Amino acid sequence: MELKEILAITGQPGLYKYVAQSTRGVIVESLLDGHRMNASAQSRVSALSDISMFTEGDDIPLADVFTRIYEHTGGQEAINPKSSPEALKAAFAEVLPEYDRDRVHVSDIKKCFSWYNTLLKAGFTEFKTTSTEESAAPAAEE
Repeated sequence: MELKEILAITGQPGLYKYVAQSTRGVIVESLLDGHRMNASAQSRVSALSDISMFTEGDDIPLADVFTRIYEHTGGQEAINPKSSPEALKAAFAEVLPEYDRDRVHVSDIKKCFSWYNTLLKAGFTEFKTTSTEESAAPAAEE
C-alpha cells in the first residue's frame, strides 16, 4: 500500500484507504476499524501524497515529514496529539526545525502526529510515494 492510496476526508476523523470508484464518489475503508463507506463527490478528499507542510524555504511533502518523525522516534509512536500546544510545537520543531511558525497551526501539527500514529498502527514503515522514488532514482545514478 502506497501513501497515494491513503486519503483524508474533510469532516471525517481518521484516514481512509482508497478501495474503488463508485457512481457517486469513491469507496474508502477506514484504517482505524476497517469500516467501508462511500465518500460522496461533494466531500473534499485529499491523498496524503498531495499534502505538504509549509517551511521557511520550499514546502516539504508530508511523506518526508512522516519519514523524519519515524527516524526521530525510532519507529515508535509520536507524541500524543492531545498533548498541550506547547509540547506539540516543541516536538514538531525537533522533527522539522524549519517549519513556518506563522503558517503551520497547532491543529496542523495535531493532524500530522495523529495521521503518523494511525499509519504506524496500520503497518506503514516507509512513507515514500511513487513520484518520490522515481525522482530519487535518476539522482542516484548521476
